[in-house]
Amino acid sequence: MVSAAFSTEPAAELPVDVLAIGAAEGEDGIELLPGADSVAAAFDGRLAGLLADLGARGATDEITRLPAPEAVRAGQILVVGVGKRDRVRNPQALRHAAGVAVRAMAGRESGGISLRTDAPEAAAAVVEGALLGAYSFDLYRSANASRKAPVGSLVVAGEAADDVLARAEILCRSVALARDLVNTPPGDLSPADFARRAVEEAALLGLDCDVWDETALREAGFGGILGVGQGSTRPPRLVRITWSPPSPAASVALVGKGITFDSGGLSLKPPQSMEWMKTDMAGAAAVLGAVLAAARLALPVAVTGWLPLAENMPSGSATRPSDVLRMYGGKRVEVLNTDAEGRLVLGDALARAAEDSPDVLIDVATLTGAQIVALGNRTAGVMGNDEALRERVVAAARDSGESVWPMPLPPELRKGLDSAVADIANVPGGGSRDGGMLTAAHFLAEFVPPGPAWAHLDIAGPAWNGGDAYGYTPKGGTGFAVRTLVRTVELTAG
Repeated sequence: MVSAAFSTEPAAELPVDVLAIGAAEGEDGIELLPGADSVAAAFDGRLAGLLADLGARGATDEITRLPAPEAVRAGQILVVGVGKRDRVRNPQALRHAAGVAVRAMAGRESGGISLRTDAPEAAAAVVEGALLGAYSFDLYRSANASRKAPVGSLVVAGEAADDVLARAEILCRSVALARDLVNTPPGDLSPADFARRAVEEAALLGLDCDVWDETALREAGFGGILGVGQGSTRPPRLVRITWSPPSPAASVALVGKGITFDSGGLSLKPPQSMEWMKTDMAGAAAVLGAVLAAARLALPVAVTGWLPLAENMPSGSATRPSDVLRMYGGKRVEVLNTDAEGRLVLGDALARAAEDSPDVLIDVATLTGAQIVALGNRTAGVMGNDEALRERVVAAARDSGESVWPMPLPPELRKGLDSAVADIANVPGGGSRDGGMLTAAHFLAEFVPPGPAWAHLDIAGPAWNGGDAYGYTPKGGTGFAVRTLVRTVELTAG
């Protein structure tokens, strides 16, 4: 990951190759943000007028490149827009602008950013946006591939406590790990491969990490995980990774869907829908990243991550539509659609996680296409059995700059999951698609016993960016939900 540091030097004196300053859309035209004063002085007060002559307005995502005058140590100046003037105090606007700026610095050895950093939350947002925007996944590119490398190092003009930078770097490191896992081709990331990576990451921090292989899963009765994975030559795994601080203020269990590739099984997906199904383990990647961040931040909350990992493939041994699986804990599920497999592995993991009596139980999953239909590609839905927890997750997402919207669980939708032969069906009979995101959550609720406050995050859309990069979000895996989960744990600590 790109290194970053704070500097109290005026922006014009930062010894970097390229320097980014901010501008906003004011009522009377473009306005330079605080932090650009020394640069504006180097232009003898003519910078705003020059930008206006070039057509710059300070709009969101706008980048204007200028050669630096002699009084500025950087060789080039980037003026990055944050949007309307009232957005200057919005941490997410600063986070977004920093990401835009750093992506524009690709190919340079060093870069500087001078945006408004007169408050800890503003400084944190700028560093987070810069580090997240500098992300690049180049593992499978040839050395001579035509692609600019990310900026080598970053300096942020301003002053902030050391813990602001440390926290931002820890969060971004976990987001980068989640992005790397999502971007890895499924041929190189089997359930066993993912489990090994979790064990390696846990060992670096001295965390407990247990892995159930297919034999242990069978002996313990994890019929959902086994049923989803039985069509693949690469058997499933269940991983538990634990951060255990002394005298924890609360306990949180995080469960992440980990389908390393989803063909749909015998309910086969169309080819275009399969192209991005390496992303179906983004929930497990987010949970792994969140637990590691909680440990590095030494949060005073016990956090256990559960990663049910399987590959959903069609074969002669695959689960058939109308088969009945015996889930962990004994509940029997009629599988009407093998492409509704994520809820099966989550059901097993939720039931097992609840046995440890956590105060809070949260699952995160790329669970339904219905989430994308309802909320689009950038907003996740959150449901659950506890309104206070649901609102805490929404608040955590808002603090983190991620978009999460609270959704209901209408009780009348539960009846659609009734099965004629088993305790419950994994999808409504007759192929009904009404309220698909909500009926999936109803299914998961069946595996959450009374006791823990439970929330379910459906991140099917925002876990993957199939379009162009924007702000600090790259093309491909986004690492969505890592920061929201960490912030939720922090808020749970009180």
